[in-house]
Amino acid sequence: MGIKFRLTLMSFLQFFVWGAWLTTLGTYGFDFKKWSGEEFGIVFSTLGIASIFMPALMGIVADKWINAEKLYGTLHILYGITLFFLAKMDNPASFFWVLLIGMCFYMPTLSLSNSLSYKILKDNNYDVIKVFPPIRVWGTIGFIAAMWITNIFSDSYSPLAFGKEVGQTVADFFGNSLSANQFYIASIGAIFLGLYSFSLPECPPQRLIDKDASLAKKLGLDAFKLFAEKKMALFFFFSMLLGAALQLTNMYGDTYLKDFKNIAEYADSAVVQYSTMIISISQISETLFILAIPFFLRRFGIKKVILFSMFAWVLRFGFFSFGSPENFGLILIILSNIIYGMAFDFFNISGSLFVETTTDSKIRSSAQGLFMMMTNGFGAILGSSISGFVIQKYFTENGIKDWHTIWLSFAIYALIIAIAFAVLFKHKHKPEDVASVTH
Repeated sequence: MGIKFRLTLMSFLQFFVWGAWLTTLGTYGFDFKKWSGEEFGIVFSTLGIASIFMPALMGIVADKWINAEKLYGTLHILYGITLFFLAKMDNPASFFWVLLIGMCFYMPTLSLSNSLSYKILKDNNYDVIKVFPPIRVWGTIGFIAAMWITNIFSDSYSPLAFGKEVGQTVADFFGNSLSANQFYIASIGAIFLGLYSFSLPECPPQRLIDKDASLAKKLGLDAFKLFAEKKMALFFFFSMLLGAALQLTNMYGDTYLKDFKNIAEYADSAVVQYSTMIISISQISETLFILAIPFFLRRFGIKKVILFSMFAWVLRFGFFSFGSPENFGLILIILSNIIYGMAFDFFNISGSLFVETTTDSKIRSSAQGLFMMMTNGFGAILGSSISGFVIQKYFTENGIKDWHTIWLSFAIYALIIAIAFAVLFKHKHKPEDVASVTH
């Protein structure tokens, strides 16, 4: 197998083992297990908690002591084992702690997968800007495939099924998406990916040679010095704010569509019945925008591409604000899901490449871990905690949420971030900076 194919398979499985359960986690707890919001709501914080310290910590380990591909594989095997036990949890408290352990194993692999891909592609003289996005797009395809297998294929009313009887047969074969089968599917995939990772080209750590180096450097904490650089500090700060925006759409997108059932005329609409399929347009959109990243990076540079992402978040939330299940409102909902691809990919992938091009190769994995810490860690916790409080206090009456104002407020939030980033973050586009990723 060629290098590109091997990395493509890694990318596919990396997100397959996450997508198998992520979008149906709430439904599993609330509908299948019948746990209350007070009992189960806290599980959504596990991703953020794990992302605060584990990506940076494992990045240090990969930079200083253990081959990145071996660490990556070990983490996935442990993640797979944890998911197996997660499927057997019948108590919400136990479920929380087991999932948190699983996230501690999984979240570092997101940044490690980027570091591995960059290192292996560079070592084999590939143009990373050109080659990496088509590889990464298969991660999104893997996420979609897992989501459909564990969710849509199990619905007896799925349009993919030819009639109710066939739909039920498919459901019987794959297992109900509400059941623990989703965790078993992810578990098997994760263990396979872990074993497969040991066959990847070696990515040894950049070991210290200077015996007189400081204790911080010996421990691999030198990546945290990036916060002392104004440009990097600003970048990480805006990464946190954009991470909060991502959390908003992950938490409330599907709930927003399903809540149209509270309006009599929309109760039986396709938006309510097929909300998961409609949200999956977002992931499909990702595959297209990822492939466009090389052109945009070379033409506009990293700062402008990130800025495009921020204004895309404004449109994402704004379209949702004025959306409805029929006519022009439905078009806006679909457009919101399409623009999500630009909002998500242009920041996450371009941001990852920015970290790669502006930091020393000796702290490559650590720096990627810091990026993950700010977006999926502090950003996720910020977005979930503050938005939950604000929505409950100001935009909910008699249990009914004012989604128009909620999404409009989110759009204003994204607009403020975009304007502030444009003014405060100074980074001129230099073609040689983009080209340096290949060297």
